[in-house]
Amino acid sequence: MHRPSAVRVAGAAFVAATATAAVVMAPLPAAFATPSTNVVISEAYGGGGNSGATLTNDFVELANRSTAAYPLDGYSVQYLPASPSAGSLWQVTPLTGALAPGGGYLVAEGAGSGGTTALPTPDATGSIAMAAGSGTVALVRSTTALTCKTAADCAGDPNVVDLLGYGTAVVREGTAAPAASNTTSVSRKASLADTDDNSADFTAGSPTATNSAGDTASGGDGGGPGGPTAPGAFRIHDIQGPTRVSPLKGQSVAGVPGIVTAVRTTGSKGYWIQDPTPDTDPATSEGLFVYTGSTTPTVSVGDSVLVSGKVTEYYPGTGTQSVTELGSPVSTTVSTGNALPDTVVLDDSTVPGAYTPTANGGSIEALPLQPRVYSQDFYESIEGMRASVRDARVTGATNSYGEMFVTAKPHERPTKRGGTLYGAYDQQNTGRIEIVAADGSTPTLNVGDELAGTTTGPVDYASFGGYLLAPSAATTGTAVDNGLKQEVTRKQKGKELALATYNVENLDPTDGADKFARLAKGIVTNLSSPDIVTLEEIQDDNGATDDGTVSAEATLTRFTAAITAAGGPKYSWRYINPVNDQDGGEPGGNIRQVFLFNPKRVSFVDRASAGDTSTTAVSVVKDKRKHETRLSASPGRIDPTSAAWANSRKPLVGEFRFQGDTVFVIANHFNSKGGDDPMHGRFQEPVRSSETQRKLQAEEENAFVDSVLAADPKARIVALGDLNDYEFSDAVKTLTDNGDVLTDLINTLPVPERYSYVFDGNSQTLDHILTSPSITHYDYDVVHINAEFADQASDHDPQVVRIDVNSCGRKAYHPGPGKGK
Repeated sequence: MHRPSAVRVAGAAFVAATATAAVVMAPLPAAFATPSTNVVISEAYGGGGNSGATLTNDFVELANRSTAAYPLDGYSVQYLPASPSAGSLWQVTPLTGALAPGGGYLVAEGAGSGGTTALPTPDATGSIAMAAGSGTVALVRSTTALTCKTAADCAGDPNVVDLLGYGTAVVREGTAAPAASNTTSVSRKASLADTDDNSADFTAGSPTATNSAGDTASGGDGGGPGGPTAPGAFRIHDIQGPTRVSPLKGQSVAGVPGIVTAVRTTGSKGYWIQDPTPDTDPATSEGLFVYTGSTTPTVSVGDSVLVSGKVTEYYPGTGTQSVTELGSPVSTTVSTGNALPDTVVLDDSTVPGAYTPTANGGSIEALPLQPRVYSQDFYESIEGMRASVRDARVTGATNSYGEMFVTAKPHERPTKRGGTLYGAYDQQNTGRIEIVAADGSTPTLNVGDELAGTTTGPVDYASFGGYLLAPSAATTGTAVDNGLKQEVTRKQKGKELALATYNVENLDPTDGADKFARLAKGIVTNLSSPDIVTLEEIQDDNGATDDGTVSAEATLTRFTAAITAAGGPKYSWRYINPVNDQDGGEPGGNIRQVFLFNPKRVSFVDRASAGDTSTTAVSVVKDKRKHETRLSASPGRIDPTSAAWANSRKPLVGEFRFQGDTVFVIANHFNSKGGDDPMHGRFQEPVRSSETQRKLQAEEENAFVDSVLAADPKARIVALGDLNDYEFSDAVKTLTDNGDVLTDLINTLPVPERYSYVFDGNSQTLDHILTSPSITHYDYDVVHINAEFADQASDHDPQVVRIDVNSCGRKAYHPGPGKGK
């Protein structure tokens, strides 16, 4: 997963320069093919090492215009003289690896005896001595030398992906690009457009060799000789523009003025600049990130700089919005120690209550920003600018990536313990904002803690969480620990059957003793040793090693021993091995649901039929002779060969006996939300594609529950586990039949207590306990021990229900939520 502080692939970044006059030549036959929608030749330079040259080598640069990686193994860059003779041969440089989405790729070619500056580390290396003024370069879907010698023949060769003829080149697309020289290259212009006319697509200017990491021959952020000396035509607000995507995307800009407001020295390095002289349009941001790649910036906060570079839009993840940046920068420091621009204060009065505009599921990138109407437009309109929050309450604990979430709106849907509740698709919580320190100094805090005083940093954007502040240690508020404690639920009474669910997050024998001990303590101390525990994400006996192992006996032996060592009962267990690699989760891990039960309090009814396997569907049997309803197999799985459960966990069904009564238990772990559009992304409303499968799974399980109730309307059924969806989702409503068949107990709690999981600073419900209509006397509790804490044994909170089984079917009564915490 990409995080704001992680190393990323640079966007294709090429600094254009002043175009030279085109060479006048007689018209030659044009070659037109289908313009490339992905990889193109973006720059070519043949003057390396020649007289007057700075660079020591020739080079060719490629760029990926698409949003998907483009493999280059088996491809080549090839070169042909401008006026080939019968004996002229294409020279070949093989390529390897792949071009990242929006990324660049540098191919170093022949070196000369002149020049003083080496290319940045190339992505591929050849030895072709390209001519400085004129020649033809081809990107070829093969390493076999081309044989075409005319523009028409090369245009018809299916292996030619892209073609550039410059100067007097006979082989070219359309009309040749301008001539280059010992000191100039030809670079593709205007958003890397490919019209298949070289003269329209390329201009001549100073060579700007940039590799896939974003490194340049000038060392990344410049600051040395050759930097801009005067403000250019564009200011930051011109670059940011009034929409999410820069109107200058793909273009090179020179001498952009700004004050350095913050420097990122870890991961994706760079610095933010802000124009102290804003325009009057509230939709156009005055801040901008200058991306230096792996090079540590040499500028300092307070420097007044002029920066030249290429305007790029960096997309940190699939479906996300983008960050407008300057890539391959060259800068000049004009003065130091300047005052920083004032901050934009984030609070109830500045951040709008509406979340985002919509485009019927399409992209909102082209919509004009309305920063006074939508919070996401507001944050975009101050992207890169200094902003601040005061006395900010933590709504998402610090994670291992140094990320936390706070709220700028302390009264926006607060939970009982200090978080912010996400309780409906139209309750996106506009006050949430992520905190990721630019220097890696994010303090470690839990939900409900506080950053007292003022926290200030530039506004950035990341794939997880969306908009964020990037403060430094010096601009982060004082960390205040408000003493959040783990909850402890009460012990069940003698006539109460206690059932719990706990997602133990890929538990297997390769995990350390501390994880086993902490999970065991959660069951024994915090859950007070329930009679039945359904576990999700129990892995097989060698964890993620993908060697066909499916048994989880070693995992469960070690876990139950840890529970006993923590003072708990000696639990027994039941489960069904999945078919290898068919239930999703971590590859090779074979996660499954498991029943743990205390045999001193409850008994499991083991029932199997000849030929039963993990692909056998459990069914309901009504035995009229014995006047009982039972399962065909216990444990069993609900329709495991149905397409609804493809690459997902199959529900585990078991028949238990407690004080003479039968209870049917269904352990669940529905398919994950992987592949859904992010809430904060560019597609609005977000497409929740994963919910389609969960709804099918809900229909399957609902039908099974219906079959049990058809056989015995008073059957005691408890369905519980990680449904990977919200109480208000279509999937959960389908499973419960809108509450008519199963009751989702999370809905019986007061609204501020309806959560078991925290994601992106939103307290939400993914785990559920559902009960059939005959279960009327219960005490239900979500036990908060993980999700709100920086130090977690799992990312889920467990929950428990205590049922008075003998009173089931009588007048409904339950003592209320949170009892015994």
